[in-house]
Amino acid sequence: MRHRLPRVNELLKRELGDLFRREITFPAKLVTIQHVDVTPDLKHAHVFISIIGTEEEQRQSMAKMHDARPQLQHELSRRVVLKYTPHLHFKLDVAVERGDRVLNILSELEQSEDAKRPDEN
Repeated sequence: MRHRLPRVNELLKRELGDLFRREITFPAKLVTIQHVDVTPDLKHAHVFISIIGTEEEQRQSMAKMHDARPQLQHELSRRVVLKYTPHLHFKLDVAVERGDRVLNILSELEQSEDAKRPDEN
């Protein structure tokens, strides 16, 4: 029983990813599902989405997902047999952007230290 939630999370992530590819056209360059977190009672699923594009494209893509939520839930209920079809809650995952920003800062620090070091010949 303790392994059920991770399996349900992964199953929902895979099925939602397939539905995103087939059913919805996004204005953003890339929309990916990073993680799905289902509550223990299986009534709610928090879907963390990563969107690559401008802020306007991100906003439009999130709005499109929220508009398509009932259709996605219906299709999900046909594909995945669970006692309850979870209510989908889409959330923008900014962890990838934060990680990229940290790597850029570290890269800049490394370059500035290399520029400060005298040549060792």
